[in-house]
Amino acid sequence: MGKGQEMEGCGQCVKYLLFFSNFLILVGGVAVLAIGIWTVVDKTEFEQLLGTDLYASSAYIFVATGVVVTLISFLGCLGAIKEVRCMLFTYFIILLVLFVVLLVGGIVSYVFRHRVKDTIMAQMMASQDEYETNQAAKDAWDAAQSQMECCGVTGPASWTGHVSPLPDSCCPGPVEPGSCTLDDSYQAGCKQRVQEFVMEHAAVLGGVGVGIAFVLFLGMVLSMALFKMIV
Repeated sequence: MGKGQEMEGCGQCVKYLLFFSNFLILVGGVAVLAIGIWTVVDKTEFEQLLGTDLYASSAYIFVATGVVVTLISFLGCLGAIKEVRCMLFTYFIILLVLFVVLLVGGIVSYVFRHRVKDTIMAQMMASQDEYETNQAAKDAWDAAQSQMECCGVTGPASWTGHVSPLPDSCCPGPVEPGSCTLDDSYQAGCKQRVQEFVMEHAAVLGGVGVGIAFVLFLGMVLSMALFKMIV
């Protein structure tokens, strides 16, 4: 039941276009999954310095959606080849849900790019006070300073009144514990570098999310067209 008669001409063209679009959706699903995992792995080091969880939320959305998109592309291929109407309709509904999710995830990533500018300064300054008492804050600062070759919010002097001596991660390593000085430390501040880092990640997330959403839209159009042609 639900399987139509063999189609010719335009119907065959739509069927093979849908099959090709599913290949694009499969590639897109793998890309979304890879970028989501890449972002989740990277965000854990600097999350304490951002002051917002939008970055993490969009990353987890992309991981989950990437898995589903990759799997569901096979359903679309099977529905197109076998010309099964109920399978095509189910495929259309799932693509519609994924389209909305990816579009929202992409938009959230772009919103984050602007919001991080407003939150990162206050959060980084507050987390400096927690450097010696909060392990998560210490790990975030050490990761940011050593990997991005920076020190403090706006420079090494911004640690004054928070910790003494400077964190070891402020100086090119390896260094003797407690021996990092203003003269030996990185002179660049971390605010600008962390902000640029996460904004670049958010731009990639947003661009990929919106781009794959429109590939899904193409799959929706073709699946519904084929659904209508099957009699």
